[in-house]
Amino acid sequence: MGKKYDIIWHERLDSTNDEAGRTLDSLDNLSVIAAESQTAGRGQRGNVWKSAPGDNLTFSIVLKPGDSGIPAIKASRQFILSEVAALSISAFLNENGVSARIKWPNDIYVGDRKICGILIEHRIRGAQISASIIGIGLNLNQTAFPPDLPNPDSMKLETGRDFDPKSSLRRLTDIFAGLLNKTLSSEEGARETESEYLDSLYRKDETHNFIDSASETAFEGIIRGISLDARLLVEIPGIGLKAFSFKEIRYVI
Repeated sequence: MGKKYDIIWHERLDSTNDEAGRTLDSLDNLSVIAAESQTAGRGQRGNVWKSAPGDNLTFSIVLKPGDSGIPAIKASRQFILSEVAALSISAFLNENGVSARIKWPNDIYVGDRKICGILIEHRIRGAQISASIIGIGLNLNQTAFPPDLPNPDSMKLETGRDFDPKSSLRRLTDIFAGLLNKTLSSEEGARETESEYLDSLYRKDETHNFIDSASETAFEGIIRGISLDARLLVEIPGIGLKAFSFKEIRYVI
């Protein structure tokens, strides 16, 4: 993975993930599509990602596993890329004085406020990932947010400092590339990344309230970890350990 990546900036896009998908065949491995503003940014659960133009980072990293020195990744192990992306953001925040945790599967929180969202879209060929588009929205300098966003945060709100989007993106991509290399180079590296992800989980080993999305009922539980198929493991009093897929559980914050 010695090849230097390209960062392609746009003044305005509908969505960096959509642009990466449209131009995927012409993009090199580890190319980055970034936009000063998005008109149709997307988040998890079909939500819209709202970001003030020029204040924040909205970008997508393109991966083509099995090409240009990046090892192949089985579709069954795709969650390792969520772990790499989330840990990279956390590392960037931490080195800038912002202590962050990972809200499963890959939102980034400071305390109980969301500072970053990640949307990863995979293309699968057979049992392998043929391409991954890792979309990231990180709040850098925004201090005023729409009222319908319940718990937003930004690096400026946390530190009082302004951050340059372009130099921040270069540093963040360096961190991502280094962690990706470590993670995919050996099984030991992959285990270390998985362990770091678990250690960084938001509300892990704490009693909190959740909502079962199927029944819309509230319950109390303790996050204990992640299953082999990347589901959230929650210990529920009187029931025991239960595994939840992404849309089966909601946090009460």
